[in-house]
Amino acid sequence: MTDTPPSGEPTRTDTSSSSEPTRTDTSPADASARTDTSSSGESTRPDILDCPDCLDPADAFALLGNETRLDILRALWRADDRPVAFSDLRRAVGMRDSAQFNYHLGRLTDQFVTKTADGYDFRYAGEKVVRAVLAGTFTDRREFSLAAPGRCHDCGGDLVASYDDERFTIACADCAATFGRDPFPPGGLADRDPDEVLAAFDQHVRHRHCLAADGVCPECGGRTETELRDGDDALGTEYCVSHCCRQCNHCVHSPVGLSLLDNSRVVGFCGDHGVELTDHPYWTLAWCVRDDTTTVESRDPLRVTVGIPLGDERLDVTLDDDLRVLDTTRTSRGADAGGLAEPT
Repeated sequence: MTDTPPSGEPTRTDTSSSSEPTRTDTSPADASARTDTSSSGESTRPDILDCPDCLDPADAFALLGNETRLDILRALWRADDRPVAFSDLRRAVGMRDSAQFNYHLGRLTDQFVTKTADGYDFRYAGEKVVRAVLAGTFTDRREFSLAAPGRCHDCGGDLVASYDDERFTIACADCAATFGRDPFPPGGLADRDPDEVLAAFDQHVRHRHCLAADGVCPECGGRTETELRDGDDALGTEYCVSHCCRQCNHCVHSPVGLSLLDNSRVVGFCGDHGVELTDHPYWTLAWCVRDDTTTVESRDPLRVTVGIPLGDERLDVTLDDDLRVLDTTRTSRGADAGGLAEPT
C-alpha cells in the first residue's frame, strides 16, 4: 500500500498590502449550484462550504511563525485544567510584558485559541498544531532500519522495515521486493521498542486503509472515491485499488487483497483455519500484498476475484469496481495442495 501526496499546488488567494493576515472568502465560485432554492428563488439550505471568515493558508501559517505564539499553545497544552486565565497563561509562558503577551495571544484567538468567560482554551486547529509538533511531523527527520517479521513472498529472504521521509518501507533484504510503503508519524516511534513500533505501523496502515475505503480521507477528512484499476509500479502488482480524496487529492493505493482484511467472510474463513488476521502483520499475508491469486473475471463490467488459500481450502472473493463483494466461494484444495497459504 502506498500513499500519494496531492498532485497540485493549492490555489493562492490574494491578500491586502497589510502585513497582518486578512480574512478571505474561500467559498467556491459555483456555490449556488450546490445550494437548494425554493420556488421563489430564495435559498433554503446554506452552503456548508461558504466560509467568509476563513483564513488564507499562507496567513494561517504566518500566525504560527513566532516562538511566543507557539509557547502560548504549548502552555495551554500543558495546563492541568482549561480554560486558563490570562494571568496564569502569561505566567506559564514566562513573559513579563503584558501588552506584548496580549498582542500575541490576540493574534491566535479565533483561529487557534478561543476566549471564554473563564479564560482561554483551544480551538480544534490549535490542538492539531500542538499534536503535529509533538508527533514531530514538521521537525523530526529520522532514518533507520529494523528487522521485520515474516519472509519474502518471492524468494523467502528476510524482511527489513526501512524508515525515511516519515514512511516505513517493507522490503526483502535479499531480492529488494517491496511489500508496502506507508506513512507513519515520528511521534509513533516514542516509548516503543522495535516490535511495538512495527505493530503500531501495521495497525496504522490498516486503519488508514479502512477509513479511505469507507469514503473518508485519512489526511483531511474529505470525501474519497474508490477505483479498481490496472497495476501500480510502486506496488509491483498487476491490479490495484486507489482511494483518492476529492478535496486534497491525497491518494491511498493498495493491492486488491488488502481491502478484504476486515471483510467478515474473510475473517471467518481464516478463523476456521486457526488464523487470526489481527495477529499477523498485513505484509505477511501474501494475498494482501501480492496478486498471484488475483484474477480479472471480466473487463466490462470490471470484476476481480481474490483467492485466499489456507490449509486444504480456498476462499474466492469476487468484487466489482467499487470493491463491493459480489460473491464468495469455498472450495477444497486437497490435503497436498501447494501455494501461498499461512502467513509467512
